[in-house]
Amino acid sequence: MSEKLIECVPNFSEGRDKSKIDAIVAAISRGGKVKVLDVDPGEATNRTVVTFVGAPDDVAEAAFAGVKAAAELIDMRHHSGAHPRIGATDVLPLIPVKGVTLEECAAMAEALARRIADELEIPTYCYEAAARRPERKNLAVCRKGEYEALAERVLDPAEAPDFGARPMDERMARSGATVVGARNFLIAVNFNLNTTSTRRANAIAFDVREKGRPKRQGPLVTDPVVKDADGKTVMIPGTLPGTKAIGWYIDEYGIAQVSMNITDIAATPLHVAFDEVCRAAQARGVRVTGTEIVGLVPQSAMLDAGRYFLRKQQRSTGVGDDELIRIAIASMGLSELREFVPAEKVIEQLVAPASDAKKLVDLTCRQFALETASESPAPGGGSVSAYMGALAAALGTMVANLSAHKPGWDARWEEFSDQADQGQAHLSRLLALVDEDTAAFNRIMDAFHLPKATPEEKAARTEAIQDATRYATEVPLRTMKAAAAVMPLLLSMARTGNPASSSDAGVGALAARSAVMGAWLNVRINAASLHDRSLAQSLLDEAAAIAAEACRAETEVLAAVDAHL
Repeated sequence: MSEKLIECVPNFSEGRDKSKIDAIVAAISRGGKVKVLDVDPGEATNRTVVTFVGAPDDVAEAAFAGVKAAAELIDMRHHSGAHPRIGATDVLPLIPVKGVTLEECAAMAEALARRIADELEIPTYCYEAAARRPERKNLAVCRKGEYEALAERVLDPAEAPDFGARPMDERMARSGATVVGARNFLIAVNFNLNTTSTRRANAIAFDVREKGRPKRQGPLVTDPVVKDADGKTVMIPGTLPGTKAIGWYIDEYGIAQVSMNITDIAATPLHVAFDEVCRAAQARGVRVTGTEIVGLVPQSAMLDAGRYFLRKQQRSTGVGDDELIRIAIASMGLSELREFVPAEKVIEQLVAPASDAKKLVDLTCRQFALETASESPAPGGGSVSAYMGALAAALGTMVANLSAHKPGWDARWEEFSDQADQGQAHLSRLLALVDEDTAAFNRIMDAFHLPKATPEEKAARTEAIQDATRYATEVPLRTMKAAAAVMPLLLSMARTGNPASSSDAGVGALAARSAVMGAWLNVRINAASLHDRSLAQSLLDEAAAIAAEACRAETEVLAAVDAHL
């Protein structure tokens, strides 16, 4: 899966003709570089919402293809539906999911809007974080008057689109305009209540939502509202910024819910919303019994929630992602109405490619050993060294977690939790290197198989072999650094961790040193094939220094362990 991931949710003004909808979706997914997660057509609205994700550049290309297809297939002169709309592609938001900021998405949205206007001759407005005018952050302002008002608006400098402004012509009459923007990921969540009262649910929703409730002249809900000098209703803000909420009754479940959209998950994370709704409900004699996520949720929101609830229990947060997600599910009652399956609800897990299942680190211990023992030269010593380093990090993390939970050491739980978090970071880096080392070896083999029939092919082949060899030297050097970086954690655990587990810290030090020395052998054997001897010597010198320090650190850890034995 890409280190950078964004979501796009274009809304197309066609919800009745399946052939047109299928053609637009096919244009988006052509090439297989993005993954379409959902296609939601509405007959009454005559509108289809498509959700897809991928790497930023791939999403931008797929979005452009979808807009192009919609302009060719949908004639806005004959469109009608219950939902507001301004064009064949009505609105097109880009949403950061992983490794991308909202500001980066806004810049992408502006570039995409300009391209749509230039290449497809479709006028575009920019909204939300990509807005070029403050008032246009609001989608309703960009869509004012809808499609029917577009011919007049394009001639008004104050109302004209941000890109592609011109008098209405045949092409514009057919496609309408498009509103392109960037916004944060929106989490749609319902909080289940132990009541059937919509009025109670609404009262809780008004307590917490950012907009709050109207201020009244007296204590009763029937008392007149307070108006300001301009005649506008004065509002009492709620407690959760970046949220919208209402209360409703669900016949299917026989309960009332607080239905909430968290529009700014940085301002109000999911776990904060849960706790605050619980507090507001309890203040009104009601309990939150569980939570229902509507649609998808970013993995970061689940991991943050897991850490939050562990910290409330004064438990170590230095556990794996799967455990953090399990804690989040249990703490917020996400499986009360139906089972919450992370692979179906967590966006990063949903889009993970099937090929991930073939990674070495996904094998069982037995399978990994048998794969290493096979006649294939990879995985070999480099991958095994990285795995030994991962085991060293795992042992240090284990001792930290056991120390955090040791009876009588409650006052030190946070100290050890922080070290367990560090251990998890070391573990993740080294596990990634298990597969990267094998990939580096395979890259050399691929380079050797390049054609060499002509002088040009020979030169290209030699260059490819050297590039691959340099990479195959740098990867075990990174393994050496990552494994050596575990030693301070192991030393701390040997000295100050649970004395009953000090031997585990010692085993970790032995494994970490072996990882360093094993990876050092790979650095040396690959560096020997580098034509650039200056580079080779530099890499060898760095590796030798790391190896010497790892040996010194191992001795220090084992001395600390001996003091407990």
